[in-house]
Amino acid sequence: MQVELSDHSALPRAIAEIKERLNGEPLHALVNNAGISPKAPDGGRLNSLTTSIGTWMSVFHVNLVAPILLAQGLFEELKVASGSIVNVTSIVGTRVHPFAGTAYATSKAALACLTREMAHDYAPFGIRVNAIAPGEIKTDILSAETEARLAPIIPLHRVGTPDEVAKVIFFLCSSAASYVTGAEVPINGGQHV
Repeated sequence: MQVELSDHSALPRAIAEIKERLNGEPLHALVNNAGISPKAPDGGRLNSLTTSIGTWMSVFHVNLVAPILLAQGLFEELKVASGSIVNVTSIVGTRVHPFAGTAYATSKAALACLTREMAHDYAPFGIRVNAIAPGEIKTDILSAETEARLAPIIPLHRVGTPDEVAKVIFFLCSSAASYVTGAEVPINGGQHV
């Protein structure tokens, strides 16, 4: 199913549809992977001086508010499963990035903080909440310019793959991570060192 996460009125309908599709079955994992990182008309980085309030609101709704609403709305289904929530933050939540804009970076830093808060709040109900913080991953959001510029300075000398990210998410959702909550796992080839 497709949901426009920037439209807060669409989320209750989406949650109702997810519950209908679950048909009383538990929800074992919720992965909050949606994210938007708008650019200036010339493709450049939007900074704190040039980002419009509309852009701030849109970015925060998709990158931060939607994960909150989805977790709240699917709480009972996650509780029955002793499920896991994985929020996808970003390396840009902890340092200024040459391409990612201020609103995106700030929303991802807030999502990392939210992950810790949720881990605390959801733990008594048997739900684990973690985050992953990818660096440069070969997805549609990564430009060829970014890859060419940053791959040589990443200690592993390459960008990551979606499969490498998926494996960490799978681990965090599995029983192998049954005592892991409140963590933010970097997946960046050593880019943060």
